[in-house]
Amino acid sequence: MNPEPSDRRAVAFGLGAVVLWSTVATAFNLSLDYVPPLTLVTLASITSWLFLGGILLFSGDLGTLNQIKISEWLRLSALGLINPTLYYFLLFGAYARLPAQEAMAINYTWGLVLPLLAVPLLGQALKRRDIGCAAISYCGVFVIATRGDVLSFELSDPTGVGLAMASTVLWALYWIGNTRISTPPIQGLFVGFTAATVVLLTLAGLTGSLVNLPWQALAGGLYIGFFEMGLSFILWLKAMKLTQNTARISTLIFLSPPLSLILIWALLGEAIKGSTLVGLAMILTGLAMQHWRRPHDPSV
Repeated sequence: MNPEPSDRRAVAFGLGAVVLWSTVATAFNLSLDYVPPLTLVTLASITSWLFLGGILLFSGDLGTLNQIKISEWLRLSALGLINPTLYYFLLFGAYARLPAQEAMAINYTWGLVLPLLAVPLLGQALKRRDIGCAAISYCGVFVIATRGDVLSFELSDPTGVGLAMASTVLWALYWIGNTRISTPPIQGLFVGFTAATVVLLTLAGLTGSLVNLPWQALAGGLYIGFFEMGLSFILWLKAMKLTQNTARISTLIFLSPPLSLILIWALLGEAIKGSTLVGLAMILTGLAMQHWRRPHDPSV
């Protein structure tokens, strides 16, 4: 049976988002050669804020911001301090210390942190499958963090690995926080990025982080803000709205890590380590096991 036209369009939008996500590890690494994490997250946040504001302006939805309750503004602003402010600051810090292939792979474990944090924060039950999936994936993180020398129990860069792991917790907390938000996604993002941009500009001004920027830094900030924080989200949201099979679209995300590795190898010249491939395979196995749950099995 041929897929419906809406599903074909959904796959196209989903693939577009995945391709964009696959480029960002390389963009992070290249940009951080010229500026520190605070500068890069500030430039990207400004870009994304302008992009989201433009979307609302041209769609005629900018005026709907007045309909958001004060309490909702405060919650959205608080979420904006998590993402993009703290999340990307920590993530960029990890990319500044680790090879792009390692930071990218570890970052994908946020999908395992989410159900674990949902237990205490949302009152959800902790299932055996969640524990098993997390164990497999975090063993993969250990393989990557030790660069294959697992018997030494020595992390290649404890600070970098710690920053990458902390960023996954923040990302999961951000999405858990969004479960209590009723504002439409784009409006909610705009409010959050408004708060983030104000805070980041203040910090950047106090530290002089936006002075005498090289063009490579400006280009990196524009690219990350427009594609990673802006357009990819719009494409993914469009795909999820169009599809009649959410599971089919969500599986597209598994294409992103191998595409990222190809770009990291081709554009950054990083030799892809065997430990990265083994660790990433374990991480993706854990994610896949969690994603494809057997609905008839009450234990999952």
